[in-house]
Order: sequence, then structure tokens, then C-alpha cells
Amino acid sequence: MTLSDRNTFFKAEILIAGVFFIFLAAVSAAIIPAYPAAAEETARRSPGIIQDIISPFMESNTYAPFAAMAGAVIYAFITLILIYYFFEKTQAPEILFFALFVLSLSFEGMRLFVPMQKTYEIPALYLLMASQVLLFGRFFGIFSLFAASVYAAGLEMQKQQNIILIIALIALVISLSIPIDVQTWDASYCMINGYTSMFRMVDAGVLLITLLSFLISAYSRGSREYILIGIGSFLVFLGRSLLLTADTWITPLPGILALVVGTWFICTQLHKVYLWL
Repeated sequence: MTLSDRNTFFKAEILIAGVFFIFLAAVSAAIIPAYPAAAEETARRSPGIIQDIISPFMESNTYAPFAAMAGAVIYAFITLILIYYFFEKTQAPEILFFALFVLSLSFEGMRLFVPMQKTYEIPALYLLMASQVLLFGRFFGIFSLFAASVYAAGLEMQKQQNIILIIALIALVISLSIPIDVQTWDASYCMINGYTSMFRMVDAGVLLITLLSFLISAYSRGSREYILIGIGSFLVFLGRSLLLTADTWITPLPGILALVVGTWFICTQLHKVYLWL
């Protein structure tokens, strides 16, 4: 993929993230008053390893998931603009897939449909579609970060479009196959869906393989930068997990900080690796 083609991808990602950002800004004021009503109908606390630790000690908060979701959407929009600015003339194949991971956090804006249903009484079909788009974004994101680590470990740098298409198709098939209950949602305002435990294991497995791939890259290329990129990948995974499952005020800020610091590690070190190429 040429730099021009890759930069076209960056621009498209910024456009998509901008649409979600505008959607967030446009509907927030109208739907925020509906959050207490939506919170009263939550079926359970949001799942997650950190949530399992926090839940016995802290009550869920009505507006914390909105803060986490808004933080994810804003982070994605700003970060994609910065990636385009700093990597516009730098040939780094991993950054394209990391940018796709960043873009996936924009899809958290689909969680706005739960309070929207209370405000506008939208049909259940819209809730189903929003949940499927949300799940697609989440799977597309983790597979994209995994692809970045595989490229770093030595995958051929051609045919990036094909890799993106394969990732998108896999994420689409999974998201359309998961049973979703559009009548119930958890405390993070995500619709209750099936196979939750299995997909938590998938997340953990992808994280471990991703970290291992970056360690292999550090050894095979003799570049310590990839160790720091691996640390950054762990931090962005952690921040993502915190924002996706946040239902208390203690989690959104650490989640955003982990994302920002992890992104800084990844982008600065990739820039060092490819600066002179």
C-alpha cells in the first residue's frame, strides 16, 4: 500500500470518527435526562475482570457510562487527527492497523441508543442494529491491534487492504451471529448478548498473542522500541476495557489515561522505528 493510499484510509477514518463525534454532540443534551429511567431498567452490572473486582464495593452510577462512552468517542476523533498529522509522510504499516483500533472506539457511540429509546421511543429494530454495530466495532478493534502486532513480527507488508477486508468480514460475521436481547441492557447501557464469557476469553487471548508478537519483534529486529510498543498495547487494551465496561465514577478517568499513555508509547516508538526509512 502506498503512502497516498494509506493516507486516504486515515482521512476516511477521521470522517467516520467525526460522524460519531457529531452524533454524540447532537443528541447528548436531549437524552441525558433519560439516563435515570434507563438505569432503573438495567438487568445486571456490566461484565469484566475489573468490574468483577469493583462491583462488590461500589454502586453503579447513572452517568458514568455516558462519560466513558463520550471519552472513547472524543479520544478516537482527536487521536486519528494526530496520527494523520504525525504519520502522513512516515511509512509504518503497523500504524494503519493501530488507527483502525482507535477508530473502533468511535463505535461506542452506539450505546446512546439505549437512552434515545427512552426519549424518542425508537423501534426495537434500531436497538438491535445499534448493538450489532457496537459489537462489530469491538471485534474489529481487537483484531486490528492484533494485525498490527503480526505485521511488526514480520508479516509481509503488501496486501494490507486484503487483511483489513478479512478482519472486517470476521468481525461482521461474529457480530451478526451473536444473539442479542433488545429488551434488556447492563449498567454500561449495552444490550445483553450471548456468549459473554467466551468473548472475554477471546479478548484475553488476543491480548496475550499481541504482546507476545511485539516481544518477538523486539528480539527478531533487535529493537527495544517494540518492547515499549508492547507495553503501550497493554495499556490501550486496559483503557479500552475500562471504558467499555465502566459503570462507576472510578473507572472512566483511569481508562482514558491508560488509552492516552498507551497511544503515546505506541506512536512515538513506531515513529522512531520508521523515522529514517
